[in-house]
Amino acid sequence: MRGRVLGYDYETGEGVISGDDGNRYIVKRSDLGSGVRSLVPGKAVDFIVESGAATGVYPVVTGMDDKNKWIAALLAFFFGGFGVHKFYLGKNTAGLIMLGVFLVGIIFVAIPSIIIGIIAFIEAIIYLIKSDEEFYEDYVAGDRSWF
Repeated sequence: MRGRVLGYDYETGEGVISGDDGNRYIVKRSDLGSGVRSLVPGKAVDFIVESGAATGVYPVVTGMDDKNKWIAALLAFFFGGFGVHKFYLGKNTAGLIMLGVFLVGIIFVAIPSIIIGIIAFIEAIIYLIKSDEEFYEDYVAGDRSWF
């Protein structure tokens, strides 16, 4: 069945899902699908109903949520100093910080620009090392902007 996460408390590992059938279902961390660590409120999910609770819960990746880690890594590698990969991931504040430091760095003997380039290179490597699930949870659905 499909539904939408109404709320999820990461600390307690409990949440509520509104199913497409109009009913609400309790979900616990132990009922999340393999590899799923948490849920994001408002996110569409697939799940199975067992004894009035949601089990086997998996987030549905659609539309703007479908950010590719390979594209983000390539953008970080080639255009990272300008923060392009941050803008791609929707982390606009982090993108503006990277762009600003890079441009200001040009004036100051390029040292800040080099540092931003190194940070972008490290982020490209981190994006590639993470599994698709970890990348999605950290950088697309999650609030993580740096490393």
